[in-house]
Amino acid sequence: MILSLGIDIGTSGVKTATLNTGGEVLSTSSIKHIYQNSDKINPSIWWETVKKAIKLNLIYLKKKRINFIKIEKLAVDGTSGTVLLADENLQPVTRALMYNATGFVKEARIIEKYSPEYHIAKGQNSTLARALRLINEDKNRNAKYLMHQADFIVANLLKKGGLSDENNTLKLGYGINKNGWPEWIMKTGLKKKLLPKVYPVGTHLGKIDEIIAKELGLNEKTDIYAGTTDSNAGFLASSTFKIGSAVTSLGSTLTVKVLSEIQIEDSNIGVYSHKLGKYWLVGGASNTGGKVLKKYFSKNQIINLSKEINPNNSSGLEYYPLANIGERFPENNPERKPQLIPRPKDETLFLHGLLEGMAKIEKKSYEAIHQLGGSFPDHIITVGGGSKNLVWEKIRMRIIKTQISSGKNVEAAVGTAKIPFLFGN
Repeated sequence: MILSLGIDIGTSGVKTATLNTGGEVLSTSSIKHIYQNSDKINPSIWWETVKKAIKLNLIYLKKKRINFIKIEKLAVDGTSGTVLLADENLQPVTRALMYNATGFVKEARIIEKYSPEYHIAKGQNSTLARALRLINEDKNRNAKYLMHQADFIVANLLKKGGLSDENNTLKLGYGINKNGWPEWIMKTGLKKKLLPKVYPVGTHLGKIDEIIAKELGLNEKTDIYAGTTDSNAGFLASSTFKIGSAVTSLGSTLTVKVLSEIQIEDSNIGVYSHKLGKYWLVGGASNTGGKVLKKYFSKNQIINLSKEINPNNSSGLEYYPLANIGERFPENNPERKPQLIPRPKDETLFLHGLLEGMAKIEKKSYEAIHQLGGSFPDHIITVGGGSKNLVWEKIRMRIIKTQISSGKNVEAAVGTAKIPFLFGN
């Protein structure tokens, strides 16, 4: 029996999952990140947390009398857009800039000058903008590798840098259709020698370094495979991998993903595609979601007020719930203003209107993908904190007019562990 280990480098910590070939989850582990100031993040601390999480997973396997030497496959996912620079010894030479770091106005202007219109790498909070800032911070020019979060962990497992996957590099500007880095990127100041060699998800990258394997207690013959982003891993964890499979994540923001036979890209409305095997994972992220709810209600208020809502009835309110000005998907409009009036005195009715408004945005998102050639889902799996609100689920089913249910294996590490089995080559 061959086992696969998935490692998820998330926002709050590191999680791992061990699966067998049948997809059964045999063990999981979770270690929280050591707190770091967001302006001074040391990537080496992630690696230490990863090692602890792996060792803990093996302890759980041992308690179940499962031979962890049978772990022969391993893949890693990380937060898309988190980047750092490292030297030839894989030691960070700069801080890491997280996926949500923003404000790189100078870099955004440079990208705007050279990039194609509506390119995914544009904007002051883009991955490319963060990379340009880090290159400027590397005063001694010691950097050899520009790495995403997952790349850094893979490099430490292999003791070899310069490797990445098609999903993590998409927002840095990698040209997936031409299988290479576009020439215009070099004009921004990004050094070609820093860019990784990019592989399809599931590509065999090499065997684990023997010394690292001994330190962690892993099989020295464990194969490392190209991974993906955390959100894509979440999709793989919670859905069946077939055309039309759809997952909505109801967290701080609302994201939708649909598996498609064709690549769908439209920066005008904020939709893009990740390559997974021979298919494409089409998706987009709206700025609506839990962040809006938290602005007006506590967690307990949401729970208690939801019980008073009749999900079969309309609130009569037409809201576009946003916490701040600006929307990404299903319309890419940085000037989009929240629509939250009139606000009734009845707090239950107000919450009802917010939940309906979000459901309408979700429906519009799936309709936009469908109009561009994707499948409209006949069943949506829901993950994230909002998936626990059954009243919201019923409201969504009434508005979207499709079956909706909560996902079971929602941990991204589970999806990452599936990668070598689904796409391994």
